[in-house]
Amino acid sequence: MTTAKTSNTLQLLTILCISFTSSCSASSTTDDAFLSCLAEEVPPSLILTPSSSSYETFLTSSIRNLRYALPGTPRPFALVEAAEHSHVQATVRCGRRHGVRVRTRSGGHDYEGVSSASADSHERFALLDIGALRAIHVDAARAEAWAESGATVGELYYAVGTASRTLGFPAGTCPSVGLGGHLSGGGIGMLAREYGLGSDNVLDALVVDADGRLLNRSTMGEDHFWAIRGGGGGSFSIVLSWKLRLVRVPERISVFTINRSRNQSAVDLITKWQEIASALPSDIVLRVLVENQQARFVAQYLGPCHRLLHLMRTRFPELGMTRQDCEEISWIQSTVYNHVVHYQSIDWRSKPLEVLLERTDKPDVYLKAKSDYVLEPMPRHAWESLWAWIEKPEAGPLALDPLEGMMGNISPSATPFPHRKGNLFQIEYYSVWYVNDGPSASKHIRWVRELHKEMEPYVSKNPRAVYVNYRDLDLGTNELEGNVTSYAKGRIWGEKYFKGNFQRLAAVKAMVDPEDFFRHEQSIPPLPATQGRSVI
Repeated sequence: MTTAKTSNTLQLLTILCISFTSSCSASSTTDDAFLSCLAEEVPPSLILTPSSSSYETFLTSSIRNLRYALPGTPRPFALVEAAEHSHVQATVRCGRRHGVRVRTRSGGHDYEGVSSASADSHERFALLDIGALRAIHVDAARAEAWAESGATVGELYYAVGTASRTLGFPAGTCPSVGLGGHLSGGGIGMLAREYGLGSDNVLDALVVDADGRLLNRSTMGEDHFWAIRGGGGGSFSIVLSWKLRLVRVPERISVFTINRSRNQSAVDLITKWQEIASALPSDIVLRVLVENQQARFVAQYLGPCHRLLHLMRTRFPELGMTRQDCEEISWIQSTVYNHVVHYQSIDWRSKPLEVLLERTDKPDVYLKAKSDYVLEPMPRHAWESLWAWIEKPEAGPLALDPLEGMMGNISPSATPFPHRKGNLFQIEYYSVWYVNDGPSASKHIRWVRELHKEMEPYVSKNPRAVYVNYRDLDLGTNELEGNVTSYAKGRIWGEKYFKGNFQRLAAVKAMVDPEDFFRHEQSIPPLPATQGRSVI
């Protein structure tokens, strides 16, 4: 150890000994050994403990769901603010060496909080935050980009839109989502029907594996590379950066939002919508947002308004679209539009493009979400019943996102995301309540759970499929079998997310992380040797 590293170690341990509310000798040997190991390679200013003055602020800075910031939530005994790739490697190596689990977050949009908190009050874990690893390099001539996992979706959009008026990237509508988690789970958005998911457009990646090694696509192997593009975050390795294929977009595209209430035939329109939305040309997305007893039909078309108007009059005349409903804007403007359209009281034109660069807000939302896939049109009476649910005081928004198009042309085993051909649309149920409402969750969570149960006859079956980026711990959580996660227990929730791809994901896990170092409540378990691993 160099003199500088010795000094850093002593400095950190001195701070810990002075500031702990109990004596330094009372702290666990494992914790001290881990922190001492870290201080050899990571500046002490980037290592925080609960007694550090900035611990609370940093921990909650990117927690978007206040359910996981409530008092009593199991928290990390250490936070590591990675400022360079070597800090990630050091955290993994020290964790492995001293038996400390490491959870990683890139943006904090985690519906069930597994990237920042633990459901087990006895678990001692460290949190590795890679939000500072956010560099983006766009090569417009090659229609490619490298983006670090700590960059947000909005930052990527801004960089691409600044570099070219005719390039885009197919990812989600929320700009503050971290790319790391978003691409690890798939990444569905307004260009999915034309170009697939964000993860379908990943060309390469740089990861830190469970041994702390830095690997790219060629050195990690194709099975590992397959798994990280949709198999969910926190299971195989820590993805530091992604090489992305950018997609072609016109200089001007068309958008509209049309609101219809129940007495304006909203139920009839949604009933008709589900029959046509997935069959429309792949360059149009027509989604429905249901909230405050209104249905908002939101469209994005990769072409001019007059063609979109003709298409709607031909295929969906009941909606009553007019030329005045339609706007022609650039693709980069559409990313602002599709974000702001969720907030009915905000005019998207009042927001500059720089809104895409906003990373954090003071968290003020409690959230519980669920999702489903619909394979056959639901009868009108089912939509009538659903509308009755959204009229309840505790009701949250619903989002209906059409699939097929390019999504139907990609094999369900091409990546871990299996929800391809035959799926008409995806439905998301949200229960949302705010700080001013208090932390009481019972009536809100009960609403979304009961609605989800009510919808069971109309959605996918055997399994009832779910999108992993809308993580739901109600499906089941991991249990240990010896020193690793139980594969048999993991199948209960895992096949709902990944269907037939779950076994292959488990085989990859057994190959790249057999000791199950990367582990959380719904991480992929290693496939036991008795199950056979020839699936990869």
